[in-house]
Amino acid sequence: MSAARAAADKLADDIVAFDVSDQLAITDTFLVCSAANDRQVRSIVDAIEERLRGLDAKPVRREGEREGRWVLLDYVDVVVHVQHAEDRVFYALERLWKDCPTITLPDDVNVGRDGDGAAGDEE
Repeated sequence: MSAARAAADKLADDIVAFDVSDQLAITDTFLVCSAANDRQVRSIVDAIEERLRGLDAKPVRREGEREGRWVLLDYVDVVVHVQHAEDRVFYALERLWKDCPTITLPDDVNVGRDGDGAAGDEE
């Protein structure tokens, strides 16, 4: 998953992907990651957009960039949530989507809270 690799390259924390396709008609995957501060949130967002632009993918929607606390990038098939660590704890998206299966991320992506992580390469 290119977005997850781009986030990992900018040292995003707790990168987790959920298959939400059975729960939502608007997307297949949620990718969630966090950062220690607003500046790093923006850096991760920039890296994801740059990497996916290289694959001819542009977000159809972007929200929260001005505040830099929780930025949402909607690429239709995947929605990326980059959150400030405090907001991630407060909103607890993992708790909301706990019934959805996690998606195995590539080995070169840092591992999420559940401790999984193996090879794979989907968009």
